[in-house]
Amino acid sequence: MKIETTRYQGLERCYRLTNGVIELVIAADFGMRVVHCGFVGEQNVFYVNDPLQVSPDRSKWDIYGGHRLWHAPEVDGRTNLPDNDPIQIEDHGDFVRVIQPIEAQTGMVKEMDIFLRPDAPSVEIVHRLRNQGMWDVSMALWALSVMRTGGMAIIPLPARGTHPEDLLPASTLILWKYTDLSDSRFRFGKRHIFIHQDRTATTPQKIGASVPNGWAAYVNDQQVFIKQFAFTENVPYADMGSSLEIFTNWWMLELETLSPLVTIQPGKHAEHRERWTLARLDSPVVTDDDVDRLIKPLL
Repeated sequence: MKIETTRYQGLERCYRLTNGVIELVIAADFGMRVVHCGFVGEQNVFYVNDPLQVSPDRSKWDIYGGHRLWHAPEVDGRTNLPDNDPIQIEDHGDFVRVIQPIEAQTGMVKEMDIFLRPDAPSVEIVHRLRNQGMWDVSMALWALSVMRTGGMAIIPLPARGTHPEDLLPASTLILWKYTDLSDSRFRFGKRHIFIHQDRTATTPQKIGASVPNGWAAYVNDQQVFIKQFAFTENVPYADMGSSLEIFTNWWMLELETLSPLVTIQPGKHAEHRERWTLARLDSPVVTDDDVDRLIKPLL
């Protein structure tokens, strides 16, 4: 893995990581944000602000775009704390550690360890929350990737069965008060749920799910971005059991994974891992069979 300082979309101080196949860019003056992910020299799979610059009002949270770490469940004024200050980046040889300053309101320190696999379009990200406060804190680690406009997210459903052989429920689907299942952005297949990002949309939509399959994907411009994550049976998850959530509006779509709910004691930490895979597709993904043929072999 090669790491170098670079300028990116007007940002003077960024770090570029590459293995010669794909490249990541981390902003150093705010966040933590991985603001770019893509094949070397090619388009960013993430959405980022345009222009991409430090928020002029540092007292307010700014999405910026890219990939970030939050903690769930979402509470206004706790989850979305401003992160407009410079971050620390450590080169550990085979991985890079990104560290955000302590959140004064929560006592939490956010970290990411980023590993690029040699000569492959694959990234391992270890998300970490350290409790530097005085009390136990219960929460879930929440990893959010803000994807570029015009694509489609895919949620896999657990293995299908038959009646009367399979009498018990197999998974959950979680809806928010503003979720509208009649919205044309939702399409329900037999083995997958498809959620389209629509530039003409006038309302946001969100959906969550329990996903024992441990993956989700975003298809855009004949490329697919895949997230893989651990799923733990018979433990509580935030947001009524969500291990995966999709939020979308007219300018982006968020691909979000969550760890189980954990209690972090003072001086201790918890981790949540993702594997990202980026691949080119030789044909469109429209149906369940397309997913089985083009995406599942990449897992």
